Amino acid sequence: MRPPQSRWESDAALWWMIAAAAVARLASLGLYPVMDKTEARYAEIARKMAELGDWVTPWFDHGVPFWGKPPLSFWVSAASFKVMGVSEFAARLPHWLGACAIAWLVGRWLARRSRREAVIGLALTTGAAALFLAAGAVMTDIALGLGTTMAMRGFWLGLQGDPAGRPREQALFFAGLAIGLLAKGPIAAVLVGLPLAAWTLRLGKLGLVAREFRWVSGMLVTAMLVVPWYVLAEVRTPGFLEYFLVGEHWHRFVTPGWKGDLYGTAHAFPHGSIWLFAIAAFLPWSVLIPVASLWWRRTAAPAPAADRPLRLYLLLWALTPCMFFSLAGNILWTYVLPGLPALAMLLALWLARVPRGAQVNRLLAGGLAAMALGIGVAVVAINLGSWGAKNSTRDLVADYDAHHAQGQALVFLQRRPASAAFYSRGRAEKVCCTDGLLARLDHGAVYVAIADAHRKPLPEALVARLQSVSRRGHYELFLAGPEPSRDRSLDHLREIASEVRPGGLK
Repeated sequence: MRPPQSRWESDAALWWMIAAAAVARLASLGLYPVMDKTEARYAEIARKMAELGDWVTPWFDHGVPFWGKPPLSFWVSAASFKVMGVSEFAARLPHWLGACAIAWLVGRWLARRSRREAVIGLALTTGAAALFLAAGAVMTDIALGLGTTMAMRGFWLGLQGDPAGRPREQALFFAGLAIGLLAKGPIAAVLVGLPLAAWTLRLGKLGLVAREFRWVSGMLVTAMLVVPWYVLAEVRTPGFLEYFLVGEHWHRFVTPGWKGDLYGTAHAFPHGSIWLFAIAAFLPWSVLIPVASLWWRRTAAPAPAADRPLRLYLLLWALTPCMFFSLAGNILWTYVLPGLPALAMLLALWLARVPRGAQVNRLLAGGLAAMALGIGVAVVAINLGSWGAKNSTRDLVADYDAHHAQGQALVFLQRRPASAAFYSRGRAEKVCCTDGLLARLDHGAVYVAIADAHRKPLPEALVARLQSVSRRGHYELFLAGPEPSRDRSLDHLREIASEVRPGGLK
C-alpha cells in the first residue's frame, strides 16, 4: 500500500498560504502611519484631490501643482477617500487591490498551461518583497506594474492564445498601456516596447505582429484615454509638459543628483545599482531559489522545446527594467517591480518540472510565511519603536489635537512634513524663519513643532515663549504665546474685566 500523502504533496496547502499572506497584508494596511517622504506626499496629494474635487491637477501644496507624476495613483486613493473617508487604510487599499490584480493576471495566464505552474507563479509573485511591500504603500509603482503586466500578457495571448480570446487580450494590451501612461508616463511605453521589440526581431515575428495585432484602432483608443489628461494638465498649469517630459524623463534619467527636482531631491546611486536592488526586491526568492536549485537542478524534467519562445519572452521582460535603469543616474529599488511578474513566471515554469513537489511547496510556503511575519514585526516595531515617529508626524499631530484650544494653529518651523499636512487634514502651517514665527505669535498663541535640526540656534526672544508639550521622533511640540510681559498685561486686564458688573465696578 502507498503511504499516506503529506499535505504538502497537494497544492491545497500552498493555495491557503497564498490567501493567508494576502489577507495578512490587507489587515496591516491601517495599522501603521503614512511615512514621509514619498508615501505621505502621495497620500496628501490624493487627500487634496478628494477635498478640492479637482481631478485634473494633483496639488503638492496650496497653489503648487505636482508635476512629478500623472494622476492615476492619486485618482484611486482619492476615490477611496470619497467612499471610505480619509485614513491610512483607505489610502492604501487601492494599491493592495492593484497588487492582487497583478498576481491574478499571472495566475490566470499560467493556469492556461497548468494549475501547478499557476500556484507556483502566484506564490512567487505574491511573496516577492517589492510587490508585498508596495501593496501596502501609497506609491505609483503598483499602478505601473499593473499596466505593464496587462500589456505584456495581452501581447502574448493576443498572438499566441486561444483564437476566440485574442481580441479580448489585445484590448487588454492597449488598456494596460493606457494605465501605465497615466500611472508614470512614457516610461511605461519603454518598459513594454523594449522587450516586445527584442522578442519580435529575435524570432522574426515582425510580419505576424504587424498583421495580427490591431495597432491602428488600439493606439487610437489608447490615445483617447491618455492624451486628454495631458492636454488638460498643461492648460490648467502651463509648464507641466516641459517639466514632466524633459525634467522627469530626461534629466532624472541621465543627470546624477539632478538639482531640478521641484519636490525633493533626486536619488543618485552608482550606475548598475539597479541589479542589487533587484536582488532585494525579489527576496526571499532571490536567496531561497538559488540555494534550493543546488539540489533540484539535476532532478527537474527537461524544458519542452515548444516553451522556448515563451521563456525568451519572459526573460526579456524580466531583464528590461534592470538593463534600462542601469544607465540611469537616479533610481529607486521599486523600479524593478514591473519585471518581477515575468521572473516569477519564468521560475514557475522550472519549479513545476521539479519532481519533489512537497519540497517545493514547503519552500514557497515558508517564504510567504516569512514575508507575512516580517510585515507583522515591522508593524509592531513602527508603532512601539522610534522609527515610526522619526518617519511620520502622526503622533505629533495627535498630541496637538489632544491639547489645542479652538483657534490655536499648528505651525512647523522651516519645514512641514507631508504627513503633518495629511494627518491635520491640511490645517498644519509652515513659517519659514524665526522672525516670521515671532510675528505670528503677536497675534495669539499657537502650537509650534520644531525639528532637532532647527533647534539651534533659536533666539532668546522665542525660547522664552516656548512651553514643551511632547516630543515625537525628530520633532518637539511646544505651546508658544505672546511675550511674557504682554501676557501679564492681558492677565491684569482680564482681572479688571472680571470685576465689572452690569451696575458698574463691584
